[in-house]
Amino acid sequence: MGLMEALRPAKEVPTTSWSAEDPMTIKPRLKTLVFLIIGLWVFGTGDAILIAAGIGNTPWTVLAEGIAINIDWTVGQATFLVSALVLLLWIPLREKPGIGTILNAIIIAAAIEVMVPRLPTPENQYLAIAQVLLGVVLIGVGSGIYLTANLGPGPRDGWMTGLQRAFGIPIARVRGAIEITVLAIGWLVLGGTFGIGTLVFAVLIGPVVAVCLNLAGRFGGAGEVHG
Repeated sequence: MGLMEALRPAKEVPTTSWSAEDPMTIKPRLKTLVFLIIGLWVFGTGDAILIAAGIGNTPWTVLAEGIAINIDWTVGQATFLVSALVLLLWIPLREKPGIGTILNAIIIAAAIEVMVPRLPTPENQYLAIAQVLLGVVLIGVGSGIYLTANLGPGPRDGWMTGLQRAFGIPIARVRGAIEITVLAIGWLVLGGTFGIGTLVFAVLIGPVVAVCLNLAGRFGGAGEVHG
């Protein structure tokens, strides 16, 4: 496998040896659960690295940080609160959460809670940008692992796809509108951190996740897939 082929972006989520056949299964294989948990923890660690860099968070983390500032919570606690509130928005859309949906809300928030206090906040802006880039890569790697587990979307992604199905609006527009809205509320209303890190994330996260999905598919070997 050549380097260029390995770094080619995936067009869809591939099937791997750890993928569940049924995203709504309540009895996934241990291997599937392990990869799901690892992927979510890596994702949350990447998010924590962006937070610690201090030069701009992801849009949803800008919102969580803004909430945390105003109610004197940690960002990890506020991240879990946001996930729980977004899950309530699934109800009118008749979306059904999977095991991965619930673990997404818990594990990413826990990773942020555990990792942020243990990470450096660089005073040098170039080091901070390097830290942001590392965070984006880890979020991409985590996404590549947990998405291929196929145990249900995260709270935010499920809300997005539910809105798309309910109103027939193109998914890119739905995602863009949601991200802009939560960023505006988190930054302008609640005082979350918006900056160059936010912009770097917005530009790079799509391609990075697509490449990581391709790598997961190539190294994950589909094999026999069970529920």
